[in-house]
Amino acid sequence: MPALSGYVVTMPQPHQDRDLETWMTAYGPALRRFFRRRVQEADVDDLVQDVFLRLQTAHFGAPIDNVERYLFATARNVLISRYRKLASRTAMLEDEWKDGIDVADQLSPERIAIGQQEYRRVINAILGLPPRVREAFELHRFENLTYQAIAHRMGISKESVKELMHRALVRLAEQMEDGR
Repeated sequence: MPALSGYVVTMPQPHQDRDLETWMTAYGPALRRFFRRRVQEADVDDLVQDVFLRLQTAHFGAPIDNVERYLFATARNVLISRYRKLASRTAMLEDEWKDGIDVADQLSPERIAIGQQEYRRVINAILGLPPRVREAFELHRFENLTYQAIAHRMGISKESVKELMHRALVRLAEQMEDGR
C-alpha cells in the first residue's frame, strides 16, 4: 500500500475501470485487514466489495484529495450500514419470536399432580435398574462424571460404561413407554 501520510493525492474521477482496478490492487489488502479486525472472516471480501462498489457508483464533483481517507471513511460507513441492517433484522426476528411464544399455563392443581406422578414414575424406573447399571447412570446423570471417570471409579473399561449407559437408557425408555 502506498504511504500517503503527509501527502495529498489527487485522483481523477473513477469513471475508468483501470483507476478502480488500480485502487483495488493498492488498497484492497489494507481494507481486508481493516475489516478482519471488526467482522468474521467470511464477511471480509463482501465488505471490501461493497466499498469499491460505492466508490464505482459515486458521482464526484471534484477529484478526491485523499483516496486512502475516502476509502476508509467509506469502509466505516459500510460497517455502520451492516450493523444497522443486522440490528434491524435481529429486532424483527426477535419480534417474530416473541409473537410465536405462547404464555405458559398457570400452574393448576391438575398440572402439579401430573408432574408429581411423572416424577415418581421416573424415580421408580431409575430405582428399578440393575445395581451396576443404576450406579453408572447416576454417576453420569446426577454427578456429571465422564465415562472415563466412571470407569475409573467402578474399576471397569470405558467401553463397559458405554454399554451400561446404553442398557440404562433403553430400559428407562421402555419403562416410561409402558407406563403411558
